[in-house]
Formats: sequence, C-alpha cells, structure tokens
Amino acid sequence: MIKKIILGLTLALSCVSLNTYAADSPPPSLDANTCNDFTNVSLRKLRSTETINLCDFKNQPLLIVNTASNCGFTPQFEGLEALYNKYKDEGLVVLGFPSDDFFQEENDEKDTAKVCYVNYGVTFPMLATSAVRGSDANPIFKHLNAQTSSPNWNFYKYVVSADRKTITRFNSRVAPDSAKLESAIKSAF
Repeated sequence: MIKKIILGLTLALSCVSLNTYAADSPPPSLDANTCNDFTNVSLRKLRSTETINLCDFKNQPLLIVNTASNCGFTPQFEGLEALYNKYKDEGLVVLGFPSDDFFQEENDEKDTAKVCYVNYGVTFPMLATSAVRGSDANPIFKHLNAQTSSPNWNFYKYVVSADRKTITRFNSRVAPDSAKLESAIKSAF
C-alpha cells in the first residue's frame, strides 16, 4: 500500500514539474521573426523606452559585446563600428551591452549614450545597461556564460553563428580588427 502511494506521488510530482517547465517555455507564435533559441527575448534599447526582440535578427550572425564607458578598452567602439559597417549589408548584427559589473560604466544612461553615440559614432544597437555576470546577468549573457564562460572584463566579444549553434568568445585584448575575430565572423555566416 505504501509503495502504491509513493509511486502515485512520484508520478503526480513528475507531471507537475513537466507542466511547470512547459509553462516557462516561450509560447509558439505564427510571426515569421520568432525563434526558439536564447535570442527570443525583448530588451530595452539604451536611453529609450523602445524594446527590441533579438529574434528580429534570426538567421543573422551576432557579435555581442559587453561594453563600458570609462574603460581602457572603450576606444574599441571605433573598431566595432567599423566591423559593423563592413559586414552589416551581409547580415552581421553587432549588439552592445553596457554593464557596470566592473565599475566602469556611467551611472546615468544619458552619459552612456553620449559616449556611444556622440563620442564614438556608434550606429549598431546598444541595449540598456545591465549585468553580464552572475545570477543577475541579463538573459543573453546567462546563456553565453553557460555556453562559454563569463566575461572577465569589459569588451569581451561573443560571435554567435547565424544558426545559433556556435558561440566563440574573445577577451578584451582581441581588437575588433584582429584577423581571428574577423575569421570567426566570416565563419558565423
């Protein structure tokens, strides 16, 4: 009798946990831009109320970078913008994620936006300031960190293939114009 009760409870708990998992999954949609991968998330743009869903970049390679306004690597914005301009017509999307995880980001998004858009002429999408490490990391970096590892500093670069199956991580010292970064971008198409 006790075995039947335990078996019944085990089956009931299994069903509950399966339903909980299913409820956490994003709902299917008929929209052509939907995707069933880690990019199915809406994020607020820097200094804006507008959001973008990264599924908008379905089937396009991504270069995801954690950025900071007051870092020795901040001039890499120029090289990132050059890469974006070089490959955007082929489909490359560069995404900047400002973060204060290393205590080098402005406290006000207005100042962050000025560094990006005015000082460096950035035209690629910049997202609102968010965490990129630990349990508070934004959903994109939670996935990147699980697949590779967390950034150890600002301006870590993650090349994500168009099919989302390959993620290649580069540290801050790898310049945007480096041959190995550009090779990874070409392979990501």
